[in-house]
Amino acid sequence: MGDSPSPRCWLQALLGGVLAGWGLAPPAGPLLAVVAVPLLWLGVALLWRLQERPAAGRLSALWGALAIGLSHRWLLALHPLDWIGVPLPLSLPLCWLLLLACGGLAAVLLLTWSALAQRLGPRRPGAALLLAACWGVAEVLLARGPLFWFGLGAAAPTGDPALAGLAAWGGSGLLAALQLLIGWGLWRLLERGAGAGAWWGAALVLLLGLHGLGALQLQAGVAAASERLLLVQPAIPTREKQQWTARRWLERQLRAALAEAEASGADLVLLPEGALGLEPLLAAPAPVELISGGFRWAGAASGGAQEQRSALLRFAAGERRFSSALDKHRLVPLGEWVPFSGLVRWSGLSAVGGLEPGSPSRLLARPGGALAGAICYEIADGTALRRAVRAGAGWLLASANLDPYPPLLQRQFTALAQLRAIESGRWLVSVANTGPSQLIDPRGQVRRRLPAGVPATGQATVPALTGLTPYGRWGELPLLGIGLLGLALLTRSDQTRCGR
Repeated sequence: MGDSPSPRCWLQALLGGVLAGWGLAPPAGPLLAVVAVPLLWLGVALLWRLQERPAAGRLSALWGALAIGLSHRWLLALHPLDWIGVPLPLSLPLCWLLLLACGGLAAVLLLTWSALAQRLGPRRPGAALLLAACWGVAEVLLARGPLFWFGLGAAAPTGDPALAGLAAWGGSGLLAALQLLIGWGLWRLLERGAGAGAWWGAALVLLLGLHGLGALQLQAGVAAASERLLLVQPAIPTREKQQWTARRWLERQLRAALAEAEASGADLVLLPEGALGLEPLLAAPAPVELISGGFRWAGAASGGAQEQRSALLRFAAGERRFSSALDKHRLVPLGEWVPFSGLVRWSGLSAVGGLEPGSPSRLLARPGGALAGAICYEIADGTALRRAVRAGAGWLLASANLDPYPPLLQRQFTALAQLRAIESGRWLVSVANTGPSQLIDPRGQVRRRLPAGVPATGQATVPALTGLTPYGRWGELPLLGIGLLGLALLTRSDQTRCGR
C-alpha cells in the first residue's frame, strides 16, 4: 500500500496535465494566450513534484496522456469519415482511437522520463539540466517522426514571444528544455514559500534576463531582394474537393487570381496543398509564376514503378504543365501512408489513394530565388527547414489544407509557423485551404492574415533574406550543451559524495 499514490497525488497529476494541455492548445485571444504561459509553467512544476511521490511513473503517465490528449483533441473533428469510405458507425470510434493512441504514446514517454528522473534525483540541479535536455532532444526527434507534434517547445510564440526569441539560438528543443527548467525552478520556489524572498528575486532576475536575451535576438536579416506574392485561399471543403462543381469553382478562382496578379505586377501566385488535384494541367498558360499544391506521378522515367506523390508544383510563366516540384516527405499515417501497404490492399484514409514520400530536402529552386517549403504538418520539423535555409532558401513557404480541422489546429499551426520564422530568421508565408493564410516576419509577428474559412486573396511583399541565425549555424548544439553541463554537475556531485 505504501507504493500506491494518494488521492491528492492523483489530483495533482490531473490538475498538472489539464494545465499543460491548456497551455499546449493556444487559446483564442491575446489575453488568454498570455495567461496560459504561467499556467503551463505551473503544470510543469506539478510534474516535477510528482517525481517524489509513490508510483511517480503512473502519475507522470497520466499527466502526459492528459496534456497531449487535450491539446490534440482536434483529431475528433475528422468525424464523420464516411466521405473516404469509412462506415459511419466506425467513424467516431476510429477518431477516438487515433486520439487515445497519441495520448498513450505521451504516457509511455512520460513513464520513461519519470524513471530517469527518479534514478537521477529530481531535486539536483545537474539532474534538472540533464532531464530538460533529454526532453528537448525527444521533442526534436518526435517532430521529425510521422506524427503531428506540438510540445513545450512550440508553446511560447503565442503567449510569450520574448522567450520564443531564444529559438533563434537553439530551436524548439532549447525552448522545450527552458520551459521545463522554468517549471523546475517554480517547483523549488513554491516549496521554499514566500519567506525565501531573495530566491524569488534571483529567479525573477534570471527569468527577465532570459526574456531580454530572447527579445534582443528577434532581429531580421539582410534582404537580398523582394517578391510580390498573391495568396489564394479557396476555402473548398475537403469532402467536396473532387466534385465537379468544386473543381470548376477552383478553376474560376485560379483564373481570376492569375489575372489579378498580372494586372497588379505580382511575381508569384500561391495556392495551398492539394489545390490542383489529380490532374495538374492548367486550362491556359499561366501569365505569372504559380506554385500550387497538387499530385504527380514519379518513377516512370527511370524504369521503376510509378509512385503517386503530393507536391508543391511550380509552373513558370507561360506554362500549362509544371516544370519542377517539391514532393511531400512526411506523410500522414493512415491518411496518406499505410504501413505494410504492399501486403494490405488499402489506400488509407485519403480521397486520392495511397501516396509515397519524396526526398527529405525542403529546398525548392527557382529563378527568382530558392525557398524552403513545408507541406501540411511538415511545419512541425524545424530541422528540415534549417537545412534548406543553410542551402540557400531566402524565405519559407508553408502550404496546407487543414480542413475539416477546427480553429484550435489553425492556432497551433500558426504557433509552429512563428517558431520556424524565428529559428531561421526568415519571412514565412502560409497559404492554406481554409486558413491560416498569413505573412509572418522573422520576429515571429503575424503581419497580415486572411479571414479564416472564406474564399479570399491577398497580396504580400516578401523579402528574401541572407545570413544565418545561431540555430541555423549550430543546430541542436546549445541544447546538447545543457545536457553536458548537467552531466558534468552530476558527475562532480557524485565524486564529492564518494570523497566523503
